[in-house]
Amino acid sequence: MKKVTLRRKELLGHLPKEVRVTAKTKLGSVYVGRQPLRGVEGEEEKRLLDGILDVGPTHSDWPKQSKLFWAEMSVTVPFEGITLDVTTSEDGSPHNIEDYLKYKFALKHPHVALSKEDMVSNNRFYIYDSNKDLIKKNIKIQLRKNADKEFIKVSADEKKMTRVLRLMSQHVNPDRLTRMQKENTLYELKEKSPKRFYKISTDVNLELKAEVEELVTFGVLRRIGNQVVFLDEVIGETMEDTIVYLKNKKNSGTLTILRAKLKEAII
Repeated sequence: MKKVTLRRKELLGHLPKEVRVTAKTKLGSVYVGRQPLRGVEGEEEKRLLDGILDVGPTHSDWPKQSKLFWAEMSVTVPFEGITLDVTTSEDGSPHNIEDYLKYKFALKHPHVALSKEDMVSNNRFYIYDSNKDLIKKNIKIQLRKNADKEFIKVSADEKKMTRVLRLMSQHVNPDRLTRMQKENTLYELKEKSPKRFYKISTDVNLELKAEVEELVTFGVLRRIGNQVVFLDEVIGETMEDTIVYLKNKKNSGTLTILRAKLKEAII
């Protein structure tokens, strides 16, 4: 069973909370052009409204009756919100047609946001879907779990820790850190940005990207904005462009020169 709750924006005014709690707000019909907003249309509308209206879909009065249905559509929303059963069968048929129609109407309504976080100034209502929130929360949990697993792998290899640190923060010079300091710093960065840590640590071009950062650190390459420059030549508009350039066999000579200059700079 799937249920969602249509809630209203909490408006802070001069009225006591007791009065605001007992007040009921309605989500009413609006017009789109010359037609009332329809929650469902076409064949779905015919299927769902058949039996609710006084006439069937083939009757000459059907257009008039269906238009009147949506023109009179109204959902009363109390302080705590209204919970709607939007469960559907495998064939898409709703278990509760009335609740389903209200839900579809609310989904299209200009005064209704799809979540509390999505609300803007003209939204007076929002849809709370506990399943959606659970999925969002679980995605974050899975991301942190994956980041933790990757951290265990990375922290076992000091060279990899150094590479990831170079890419995680331009304010940290891993060459000046002990192994323990690297691990502690990387852990803090992973906790702060698990998604970014996971993306960097699993990047197939991690080694080459870290090498570019090292070349920048020692002044062999220069970074001007997002551009990466060698002498007076822009070898990449972005880091990604730079990686493409350096992986090109035609530019292997340049890469050899860069690595030689890096050795000289380190010494």
